[in-house]
Amino acid sequence: MSLSRRQVAVAAVASVPLALSVTGTAQAAGSRNRTLYIAGDSTAAQKYANAAPETGWGMAVPFFLRKGLAVANHAVNGRSSKSFVDEGRLEVILSAIQPGDFLLIQFGHNDEKAEDPTRYTEPWTTYQDHLRMYVEGARARGARPVLATSVERRKFDAGGKALPTHGEYPAAMRALAAEERVALLDVQALSLALWQELGVEETKKYFNWTATEQDNTHFNPPGAIAVARLVARELLRTRVLGPRDVRRLDEPIPESWITWPQAAA
Repeated sequence: MSLSRRQVAVAAVASVPLALSVTGTAQAAGSRNRTLYIAGDSTAAQKYANAAPETGWGMAVPFFLRKGLAVANHAVNGRSSKSFVDEGRLEVILSAIQPGDFLLIQFGHNDEKAEDPTRYTEPWTTYQDHLRMYVEGARARGARPVLATSVERRKFDAGGKALPTHGEYPAAMRALAAEERVALLDVQALSLALWQELGVEETKKYFNWTATEQDNTHFNPPGAIAVARLVARELLRTRVLGPRDVRRLDEPIPESWITWPQAAA
């Protein structure tokens, strides 16, 4: 169901205090603390009590960032680079983002759905065109755009080789990042390598496999923490963030730190 822009704005504003509460609010004195905005799909999104133990990696990112570097997670289940824009969700971010902030952009899972014209984009044309809207919008407001290739699904061949599932979308994003001189977090390549290292059986402990569900796309707490760690390491490697902006990159994160709030009525 399509939401009005007013409904989207209200929902997004309501979600920000939850994200900010994890990492602290901006201090009144001195320079304003920066915010990392996340625009993405269900793999990154905030999950609520009715979805537990499903966990978006965006829920775990604050554990790897210094206190005072806020996270505003606007990722939403089922959205593509196109539908996120069409529903007014990018507009909501751009109305709030400020100079010095970051906009981390991860889309691809739902852009691939050719059967759905409200979400589908073609990798080398409309997908790149929509990603440019995020990049240009952030830059126009003095914020820094950051592109992140889509985290990989759990898929193996009969020989136990982890298989890529996103077609040309990661390559299209890499090319756009180079063309536009945007920092690129290659989460697709890194997560594929991680799933290969873990193997067929061990990866089940990272995805939302339960007694009633075998989900090879979405994560449980260990999976979300592992992917968030990849994201934080890439933010440091690409110099989007400095050494003082990140923490716990090599430390275990307790699963108990993940919580699922009640969904707003």
